[in-house]
Amino acid sequence: MSKLSPTISLARQLIDIDSVTPDDKGCQEIIIQRLEALGFDIERLRYGEVDNLWAKRGREKPLFVFAGHTDVVPSGPLENWHTPPFETTLIDGILYGRGAADMKGSLAAMITACERFIEKHPRHTGAIGFLITSDEEGPAIDGTVKVVDYLTHNNEHIDMCLVGEPSCTSELGDTIKNGRRGSLGAVLTVHGTQGHVAYPHLADNPVHLAVPALTELIRTEWDRGNEFFPPTSFQISNIHSGTGATNVIPGDIEVVFNFRFSTELNQEKITSRVKKILNSYFLDYDIEWTLSGHPFLTGKGELVDAAVASIKDITGLKTELSTAGGTSDGRFIAPTGSQVIELGPLNATIHKVNECVAVKHLDDLTLIYEKILQKLLTGTK
Repeated sequence: MSKLSPTISLARQLIDIDSVTPDDKGCQEIIIQRLEALGFDIERLRYGEVDNLWAKRGREKPLFVFAGHTDVVPSGPLENWHTPPFETTLIDGILYGRGAADMKGSLAAMITACERFIEKHPRHTGAIGFLITSDEEGPAIDGTVKVVDYLTHNNEHIDMCLVGEPSCTSELGDTIKNGRRGSLGAVLTVHGTQGHVAYPHLADNPVHLAVPALTELIRTEWDRGNEFFPPTSFQISNIHSGTGATNVIPGDIEVVFNFRFSTELNQEKITSRVKKILNSYFLDYDIEWTLSGHPFLTGKGELVDAAVASIKDITGLKTELSTAGGTSDGRFIAPTGSQVIELGPLNATIHKVNECVAVKHLDDLTLIYEKILQKLLTGTK
């Protein structure tokens, strides 16, 4: 332990805690101790079963915030791991453990970056904040979204936010996520009339009724994307129907599907077009929609420029801006008008058994974070 950097030592301390969502299990208290020593004002915000942390140092503008989560997904079968998921193991420069990449490593890098930055620039301009939740991997209803509501109610506006989600593909710094697609899900139930398969004239098979409409939904070009987003995608994730018997025509079919949509569309346009298609087949149906997040985009500007330049300074790489991938808690912060990017380690092993991160990547990541702080809050390039 004595030979490891402060970033790796802190990452190990956090990874060793089995903070499976939504249980923080004391991770935030470790972070609070480090931030209080730096002069941060601390607010513990608990909603339901979820622990959240809002910490801030300074009162001037701009307010730059590190955002992240202490919760992790379950480990899965322990026998599939070659090392214990909640006992951090270091092998050949690789740190293994649940949350190593997603995203306790990033949290450690953020904190040690702040420690070095504040030691060098105790009277920096602007303010630094931390928004940490234990509800990112779960339903995400009592976490960041609630903290953002709290901040809005208290007239606290985040100018720039860096979310430490694992963003990179092959090399540290090769990708920054400067936006995300929106996510709109639906559960469609098409009603028919149950009956015996030998007497189809006495029944009305909802599977047969639904297939032509589903085929049109699959074949529809929803948009062509734009400079920053790929075309909107429609994917069926589950279909359920029938009693399990081979001689019974089902009475209903349930279809679960999802849109990942670009800034070319919105919820209203999508639901209207789906309704028009379904109605054209004269179906008897019910549909329930769930919006997980609107698409957002942070174009080139102060935050993106600082991150791109900092990556170049530390790694020598020319980074790529991307909006690919799933959703993140950035979807709750961006609608307030904040500039939001995601920058963290490689995402190759997240949510997998034997999740891991390279020690060098975390040590370089904290230097990148420190450079970003320097460029944004000291005026030094």
